[in-house]
Amino acid sequence: MKLTAPPTRQDTVLVIDDAPDSLRFLTDALENSGITVLIATSGNSALELLGHVVPDLILMDAVMPGLDGFETTVRIKNTASLAHIPVIFMTGLTESEHVVEAFEVGGADYVRKPISIDELLARVRVHITNGRVVQASLAGLDATGRLMMATDVEGRFLWCTPLAEQAIQIIAPAWSKEESALPVIMRPAVDRLLSMRELPGASVKLEQPQATLEFVLIAQYRENEVLIRLNEVNPEADAAKLRLTLDLTQREAEVLLWVSYGKPNRVISDILSISPRTVNKHLERIFEKMGIETRSAAAAIAIRLICQ
Repeated sequence: MKLTAPPTRQDTVLVIDDAPDSLRFLTDALENSGITVLIATSGNSALELLGHVVPDLILMDAVMPGLDGFETTVRIKNTASLAHIPVIFMTGLTESEHVVEAFEVGGADYVRKPISIDELLARVRVHITNGRVVQASLAGLDATGRLMMATDVEGRFLWCTPLAEQAIQIIAPAWSKEESALPVIMRPAVDRLLSMRELPGASVKLEQPQATLEFVLIAQYRENEVLIRLNEVNPEADAAKLRLTLDLTQREAEVLLWVSYGKPNRVISDILSISPRTVNKHLERIFEKMGIETRSAAAAIAIRLICQ
């Protein structure tokens, strides 16, 4: 029996423009290049459509009556399930101020009208590819059991991994990552952390009766996106689980625990009141017992065990 390959998924682009001639021109050009095209003639109709389907990219007319392209983009970027979609703005040659505003509201790129089809298709392909790389990276974080989230520099929520969502729900049960804002109870801690964003590795603890969460600053890796690791801090219970599961000594379990919390050796040295050299010796024995060779592999295994 001859096996047939599964159908290839086509790229999907949502075009938002109130001008019929422009819509027709863009639709023909994109469809002739093998791209599936969705159409909206206003900001409100686009948002309604996005409630049912998530395209790979959005082409946004900057100037439209009613809800214009800038406010529409703000609402898209404030919706967690849509924030990852690249938005390319379409602006007139004389509308230089719109370019600045397009980037300020979260646009990924812009093209000038009258539009060059070759330039447009090149930009569309690049941003669809980049968007998929970002999504694959997030999926990778999920697969390794990372408790990660991102905010903008003002503390507005952008995304988080499923395990981070679960950790947050311990102290804010009604919250979900579909919300456009962090729980109120977390905002002071996150704001303090962001005030230290020039210091990667800085951390802030939020102690609540239900749990203690630690927020660790990883990096500001885009112009307006800050990556934060969450740790559910319960050292005694977590170390005990690692010791019993991995057949480690108490000290080895404590070292591995703080590695899984993202702490460098110098910090682990201070926490456990041992020398950095002793931390390294413990790590060598931990790697040998676990049959691994890298710190990141040890941390990933520890995180999965702790979260079980």
